[in-house]
Amino acid sequence: MNYELLCSKVIAIARLTGNFIRKEAMAFDTSSIEYKGLNDLVSYVDKQAEKQLVRNLKKILPDAGFITEEETINVIGKPFTWIIDPLDGTTNFIHGIPTYSISIALYEGDRPVIGVVYEINRGEMFSTYQGGAAYLNNKEIRVSTNENLAQSLLATGFPYYQFDKQPQYIQLFTDMMQKCHGLRRIGSAAVDLAYVACGRFDGYFEYNLNSYDVAAGAYLVQQAGGTVLNFAGGENFLETREILATNAKVTGEILETIKKYF
Repeated sequence: MNYELLCSKVIAIARLTGNFIRKEAMAFDTSSIEYKGLNDLVSYVDKQAEKQLVRNLKKILPDAGFITEEETINVIGKPFTWIIDPLDGTTNFIHGIPTYSISIALYEGDRPVIGVVYEINRGEMFSTYQGGAAYLNNKEIRVSTNENLAQSLLATGFPYYQFDKQPQYIQLFTDMMQKCHGLRRIGSAAVDLAYVACGRFDGYFEYNLNSYDVAAGAYLVQQAGGTVLNFAGGENFLETREILATNAKVTGEILETIKKYF
């Protein structure tokens, strides 16, 4: 399999769907919002973007399976599986906040081989593939070289359901804010991870995430020289739905703080 060539085709597909999302954003009507659950929003844009991605990805790898957020198709048990979030940051999109992305990962068995995150409004295409490096608009990127949590900028996300862990999470925020330059909440896990990969953030942590939120971004971080773990320090972050992604050098300090509360 020529992963470099395949990744270039995925990039073109992501860009095409990004053009659709960008166009729809200019005339989006909030009356079309649907609720999948408490604070879990979706629109026709998410669904149409997913259908477009699936249709075009099938053309380049016809026998692959799919895991998708909007479940327009879900086919598992294949040697290759696409893991897709067609619009990561739907709440931002709906409210006109210009940070949302397309996230596409390809897994061969249980290992990632392609990761693409397209931050639509800035036109930033983050990509990686097996045998290559991590890239931003075709330029190689690496995680930050900062070795000190006190000089780090971190990203996180806020829980919007399953609030039973919220009190300890707020305690974690309070503790972490006193140890670093600051915490940022962008609203797209895929973008948060891409920013760790290119060194803008030194680390990112969040829980209650699904595979389609983080599969592509986590692979970007790993390919850029970073570390991705769960809150216990294990590597099965997709299964536990907890993720800590860092530049590797501040992992110990962040993990030690997280373990005080989780």
